[in-house]
Amino acid sequence: MIDLLEMYSQYLLKERGASPHTHKNYLADLRHFFQYFFDKEPAVPRQGTRILKLIDAEMVRAYIGTLLDRHHPASVARKLASLRSFFQFWIRQGGMTTNPAKEVATPKIPKRVPRFLSVDEAFQLLDMPHGTDLLSLRDKAVMELIYSSGLRVSELVGLNLHDLDLTEQKVRVLGKGQKERIVPVTPKAIGALQDYIARRNELAKGDETALFVNRRGGRLTARSVERMIRKYLSATALNKRVTPHVLRHTFATHLLNQGADLRGIQELLGHASLSTTQKYTHVSVDQLMEVYDKTHPKA
Repeated sequence: MIDLLEMYSQYLLKERGASPHTHKNYLADLRHFFQYFFDKEPAVPRQGTRILKLIDAEMVRAYIGTLLDRHHPASVARKLASLRSFFQFWIRQGGMTTNPAKEVATPKIPKRVPRFLSVDEAFQLLDMPHGTDLLSLRDKAVMELIYSSGLRVSELVGLNLHDLDLTEQKVRVLGKGQKERIVPVTPKAIGALQDYIARRNELAKGDETALFVNRRGGRLTARSVERMIRKYLSATALNKRVTPHVLRHTFATHLLNQGADLRGIQELLGHASLSTTQKYTHVSVDQLMEVYDKTHPKA
């Protein structure tokens, strides 16, 4: 079983270009399923592709059924997607002839409207790093860039110095599936980046290519960015939970509310499917109804 997972692991990393987060989650999902499988079938040998021929849709359906009471539907759907991808890989390798996970229905996931900040709230948070010390300059540049360009936190911490073009006011981003895109950067974010980069070498190690570095001179991590935002949020009067992803949602929502084309927002966010971007239309409709209720004489 370890060999089966190792081959699939290499496929995820080298052929699909999966992010470390996706790679880790998919393998964890598969290990969880196979633990269930071997608990049900203790006599089955744990090596070789013969294992795969013993997995059918009923086994997968029963496994998914055990998860539904204890996990959010989105988590269960991801585990099912992990199985589908794994079995499809082994079909291509000749180890299976059918994909049993494709016969199992995906749990219905409740639609959730993305959380976001109003323009005033966003500006209040972004104005919090106002010190002139190097870490404050870095934090200001980090937060301005997320809001300016709608980057995922993984994309932000993966940026290198050469990815940023201050003159053209653009940044080259490596997104999901190793897909590259060019994203514009606002003048305010450019100004914050220039202030930070002018002093970046006070922190960075000589061979460190990362755009954003931590106090020890290494690459800034996603967890550090999350802590950074929480720190500045606590100094505001905002009673909201704000993460780097909320700033990304805020970027998209503000663009849409100002009349930006949905297809253009899709390109900026790096979404593979327009349906992923369309969730922001729900936000605009909600805002429109709120304005209607407040302003219409008969509302």
